[in-house]
Amino acid sequence: MHEFAMAQGIFNTVLETAQANDAIEVTEMVIEIGKLAMLNPEQLKFMLGVMLEGEELTKNAKMIINTIDVEIKCHNCGFEGIGNVDDSDHYAPMILCPECESHRVQVVNGKDITVRSISIEKEDDEN
Repeated sequence: MHEFAMAQGIFNTVLETAQANDAIEVTEMVIEIGKLAMLNPEQLKFMLGVMLEGEELTKNAKMIINTIDVEIKCHNCGFEGIGNVDDSDHYAPMILCPECESHRVQVVNGKDITVRSISIEKEDDEN
């Protein structure tokens, strides 16, 4: 299952980053999922939530998942902006220029999965 592998990768990134920064708790994480990443955000959120709950450092972390639109550059008319996505076929979505309806587009953004930010609590150094 693709979502499980991605959830595990995100979890590892969050945990390793928190540990490398001497965190005592992860309070929040923001994850961006491009519409062309071929992931189900709800499944990812569920699986990642289970992983986070099982780790003391992350068990109370708030998870924010944002979906990123597909940005394109049209080779036909020069349009640059948000493309139209026909994802009726989950494995081969079609991207169309909203101006001229051409398929001759370059995807500029919307394919990636990014951990945009991780908020942590650190132990107070003033003892």
